[in-house]
Amino acid sequence: MPGIDECLLEAMRLPGARGAALVDWTSGLALGTVGEAPGGDHEAAAAEAAELARLAAEQRAFAPAGGGAGEDAPDAADPPVEDLILSNRDSYHVLRFVRTSFDSSVFLHLWLGRADGNLALARIRLGEMAGRLVLG
Repeated sequence: MPGIDECLLEAMRLPGARGAALVDWTSGLALGTVGEAPGGDHEAAAAEAAELARLAAEQRAFAPAGGGAGEDAPDAADPPVEDLILSNRDSYHVLRFVRTSFDSSVFLHLWLGRADGNLALARIRLGEMAGRLVLG
């Protein structure tokens, strides 16, 4: 099972990857970074991405449907949102929330060049990476 560094290096092997980070969305701190940073500063990019993640994660409109008991009920350890995708003229930002044994306040942030990135592949692979990532 890969740790943070291995996971981020694997993310950088995706077509079009410019940079990747593992971020704690409650504090806005980058737990690990690799490649370029959007805006040139990894810490600022982590804080800004965490702000976006918090906005989505804390809104009831984006919560999973069905809060009661049953097969579709969310597990307390599950992240509140699966992923977020933000696009601009030249790139994509994919934020993939990671399930953890503690409070699930961590996400992978992948920055992809739009011209050579494959958004569908990145989303699938980030999901796989998030499932294998070992924290702690």
